[in-house]
Order: sequence, then structure tokens, then C-alpha cells
Amino acid sequence: MPFGILLQPVLRCVVPIRGVRDPDGRPGQYFCSTELYLAEMGLSRYLDSMSEKEGVTACAPIEVGRRLRHARERCGFKQGEVCIATGIGESSLSDFERGKRSPSLDQLSALAAHYDRPLGFFFEEGEPALEVVLWRERPASGAEKCESEFRQDCRRYRDLEVWCKDESPCALPEPHRDSRSPDFRWAEDLAFKVRNELRLGDRPALTLLQGLEEDCGVKVFHREFEPTGTAACSIDPYFGAGVLLNAKSTQRRRNFDLAHELFHLVTWKLFRTSSPANNTKHEEQLADKFASTLLLPEEGVRSAVTRRCEGDRLSLPAVFDIAREFEVSVEALLWRLHWIFNWSDSDRTKELIGKAKLQARIFEKPAREETTVPARPPRFHALAVKALRNGEISVGRFAEYLGISRREAMTYLEEESGASEAIELSPS
Repeated sequence: MPFGILLQPVLRCVVPIRGVRDPDGRPGQYFCSTELYLAEMGLSRYLDSMSEKEGVTACAPIEVGRRLRHARERCGFKQGEVCIATGIGESSLSDFERGKRSPSLDQLSALAAHYDRPLGFFFEEGEPALEVVLWRERPASGAEKCESEFRQDCRRYRDLEVWCKDESPCALPEPHRDSRSPDFRWAEDLAFKVRNELRLGDRPALTLLQGLEEDCGVKVFHREFEPTGTAACSIDPYFGAGVLLNAKSTQRRRNFDLAHELFHLVTWKLFRTSSPANNTKHEEQLADKFASTLLLPEEGVRSAVTRRCEGDRLSLPAVFDIAREFEVSVEALLWRLHWIFNWSDSDRTKELIGKAKLQARIFEKPAREETTVPARPPRFHALAVKALRNGEISVGRFAEYLGISRREAMTYLEEESGASEAIELSPS
């Protein structure tokens, strides 16, 4: 079944899901044209190929099938698992993937939702682009699904920016343009350069997340996964740069992980050419050095130590105070002190870290008392609300984007009164 036939039921109707109020102005009644519906479903690029005589340009089933299989395998699903989740017969799914026949629009929509893909993905020309998600330590199970959901969140974020005409292009600092081979000194110099260009100040951890989101266009999401001491990042021609942090980690751990992933984003073109989806031990060590130097500027750390020193000794409570001041873990701080003050015995530093961890319950706030971090950035939420109230997305799609119920989503429309009121800046 060609694409044009597949969409005929949709092309003959007006979908009552979004847009403007009906002619009678009844509250809560939203309608949209077929074009807007297709745009929301990720098929707007195919509207350009429509003609009065031929309808939508046909798309070979084998091309759709190839992308269906790619999407399933990218999520790590077996055909049987997909069939149970979507209600599609196993023989039918096999036929779809082999291009023997085309799925109906309902079936394709179900598969797209299960694979965390926009419908338009299955009709793009050529081989699917390489989708790299770089992990510090890839989860032993569920990594594929986690990656697909993360990249879908990033694509949705970009969609919202486009629909709301509020685009924030990815603008990350560039690495050094010199002939040096990347080493620890190179990573330290890069951290200094990035900290200055982003104007992160003396306590970078306090401003890094907001600076990356608002000024650099980096899309940062939080999800729970194992192990806790890991994070991931990705770069894509469509959505730009994205970072996935572990919601189970403490705030200070997430600060370090964000700085660590920033190194990978800044040096993406340098390291990903030879090993797109894999990071070497040396690269990870450079990322740690970069993160430590970025979050703990030498001048600021020396000043904080001097204020708390008793002779040439620094008490353990003082170490916790400095870590709190810079919003980093005690482990990260002690390693930074190791390098700043040229401690020669690494085993001694590890011993100090072990003692500090034993005292953490006394000097640090318990993890259970930390504020729960939202899964989606505040800007993502604000753009979604704006898109809903401007008629750019349906209530159902809005609920899906924010992970809430349709009933809860409707409250955003019910509370719309006064939301568009403007503030007069000039004196009356």
C-alpha cells in the first residue's frame, strides 16, 4: 500500500484536536486542518509533495520497512515484544519490516510511539543517520530504550522551539586550534577557556546548567537509570546538543557529570571521527580533568583553603565546607587539591577520600532530603504550554510531551484567561 493510499482517511477529514476555537466560541472546543494535524504528526515535509491529481507521493513499502526494523533494533526490542505491546500480529510486523505490505496509519502510529519516533522518520529518504549516544558507563540493561527516549525528548524540545518561534541554536565553545595532542594540560587549558567564554564566575557549578540551557542551547534532561555514577550526551543535526543526567544521583554528582559531558560535547568533532560511539579510557580521564578544573578554579580553591587553614593543616569539616561552597563532591574536591598542591602520594589521597565518605552522613545533607529534580527542563515546559495555548499542539500531544494525564493537560487551557495580558513598560 503506497503512502498516498495509507493517508487517504486522514486527508478527507478535519481533525478536532487543536487550533482555534469553533465559530460559536465555545470554550474547550478545538479544531485543526489536516495540514496542521500532519505537521504535528511529523509529516509536514510531505505536504510539499502533494498535488491535486496525485495526492501524496507514494513511498515504497520496503523503505518504510527498513526504517521500522532499524527503529525496533535501535530500541533493543524483539519482534515478539513489540507485538505484545502494540497488539500487531507477529506475521504482520514481519511483513511490514520486509516491505511485503504497508502498515495502516493506526498501526504505524502505534509503532512510532513504541519506538519513540515521529511518524515522519519512517518516510525519510536514504539510510537512517548514525545516532550516537555517548555514555560514561552504558547501563547493562535498558540502555537502548533509554537512548531512544532521550533523543525523542531532544527532538520534541527542538519541535517546540520551532513551533513557538523561539529557537535557541547550539552555540558551544570551540576547542583549541593548535597542534598539541590532547593531554591533561590541554584539558585544563580548555576548561579555563570554556569557563571564561561562558562567564561562569568563581563558582561555576552554581550557573553551569542554566548557562548551557539558556545561552548555549544544550538540552538537558534527567532520568533514573543504573548505575548512578554515569551520564550520557548526544549531538544531532536536528536538535543540536543534548545531555542526559541521572536523577538518582545527588546534585553535586550531577554538577560534575554535566561538566564531564560538556567536555564530550565541546570535543565531539575531535574524538568522534575515529570512534563515533565509543570513548577511550584516555578520553574519559581528560573529561574528568576538564570537569574538575572547570568546577574548581585554582585561584578560588586556593582562596577558600587559605581562609580555613590552621597553620598548614585543613580539617575534615573545612573540606566539607569548601565542597559545599563549590557545590561539588568531597571526592572531586580532594582530587583537585591533590593536583593543585602537588600531593605526590595518590594512595594517601584515596585514603582521605575513604575517611571523608565515612563522615559524609554527619557533614552532608542526606540524599533523601534533596529536592526532586524535574525530568524536563523548565524551558521545555514553558514552550509546551505556549505551544498548546497558541494552538500548535493538541491536548493529547501536550499531555504526552509532559508525561501527564489529558485531564491535567486540560487545566492549562482552563487557566488560560489572563495569560496573554501584556505589561505596559512605558509610563502612562
